[in-house]
Amino acid sequence: MRKPEKTGSKASFFRRSAVQSVAASLICIFGGLVVGFLVLLLMAVFSKDIPVSEALKGILIVLSGPVAAGNPRDILFTCGNSLFTATPLIMTGLSVALAFKTGLFNIGAPGQYLMGAMGSLIVALSIPQGSMPAWIIWTLAFLAGTLLGVIWGAIPGFFKAKFNVNEVIVCILTNWIAANIVSWVFYAHQEQFVNIAETKTNFIRKTISNGVSTATLGLDKLFAGSYLDVSIIIACLIAVLLYVMLNKTTFGYELRACGYNRNAARYAGMNEKRNIMLSMAIAGGLAACGAALWCLNGQQDFKWNTYQSLPNVGFNGIPAALLASNNPIGVIFSAIFLRYIDTGGSYLPGETAFNEYVSQLIIAVIIYFAGFSKFIKDFLNKKNNKPLSVSPAPAVAGTAAPEPPDTETKDVPAENPDIQTEDVPAENADAQTEDAPPAENPDIQTEDAPPADGTALGKDGDRK
Repeated sequence: MRKPEKTGSKASFFRRSAVQSVAASLICIFGGLVVGFLVLLLMAVFSKDIPVSEALKGILIVLSGPVAAGNPRDILFTCGNSLFTATPLIMTGLSVALAFKTGLFNIGAPGQYLMGAMGSLIVALSIPQGSMPAWIIWTLAFLAGTLLGVIWGAIPGFFKAKFNVNEVIVCILTNWIAANIVSWVFYAHQEQFVNIAETKTNFIRKTISNGVSTATLGLDKLFAGSYLDVSIIIACLIAVLLYVMLNKTTFGYELRACGYNRNAARYAGMNEKRNIMLSMAIAGGLAACGAALWCLNGQQDFKWNTYQSLPNVGFNGIPAALLASNNPIGVIFSAIFLRYIDTGGSYLPGETAFNEYVSQLIIAVIIYFAGFSKFIKDFLNKKNNKPLSVSPAPAVAGTAAPEPPDTETKDVPAENPDIQTEDVPAENADAQTEDAPPAENPDIQTEDAPPADGTALGKDGDRK
């Protein structure tokens, strides 16, 4: 009997939602890589200047990621920068994932990202150096950027909750409003914020110029020469806290309930309008937090003239969330993986005849397949829900095989209350035997039972 139990435990393992989500993501990644390889192969077949062997070499370079850098020192440097650039992607992915959990589509992460960058840079560069410790200025700048993102994210949440305006439309509008506000603010204060000293007039001064930068805790020495700091640790901690909030708290349960069925959540007594506004506000704060962590690194440039373009990292949070099936912990790995593939693709022009946009094509195909993740999970459910065939235990030599138990004996009560044996009292109150107590229904009287109203009966059955 041990073999069927083992099979059943395996089946129950594969029925878990988390396992199926991971399996669906891996299938999407594999499918994207296969399609990417086929594209490289077709390009080599139809081009006279590209040998077919270059297709295999190109896909291997993409898969190698930072390892394609060559020597160990360059590999460490590239790994550190890949982790650092994954930090804002983790935060925008968390922003999109949280909104998805509440049944909303937060396409406004680029605008929230811009507002977070503006708030953190203004505070970090406005407070005079030496007036207070640098870590206090860093904290104030971080909180200011996050708060601006919370306010900007609450705007589409307010219109959705109060007027039922589609959040996608409001988010697109707030994206371009934020892009113009950032341009106007920094244009009006160019002498204070624009990096004129380094002749980078398209960018804002680095926060290190005011003595403000994120602590590294030796990570920049471990990954020598990279910009890696504790921001990657902060982003991972925020992802863990968000996971706990969504799955272990009443507030998180209400957010997810609104995402499953808003009308049912309202019927259960939940304030769905409040939850919509809070969800979008928190999502905006997460996207802005990613911008603050990027800008407060101290060594990063921020392009202030944004009225004609939006930051790509805001939109890239959508594929990071989709690939992770909106799981906050999964967003960490999906964001790092996307940066890993992108880093490998950057080495294609120097090593092969292909350009770096092949990695973007592979990422796009992976995300396209991620749209079928629900179909994949349903398929896995269908495969795992098949009934298990349990074979009887083999008989020991010299002994008789065990007989199946008799389930319909007279002395064992039947599990079905409608099928009764002779000596078992019926569980159904409407079906009474001759020796059963009087019926509970006063309208149905037996021979020896007195009337329900307490009157006596005459000889002919008439009431006295």
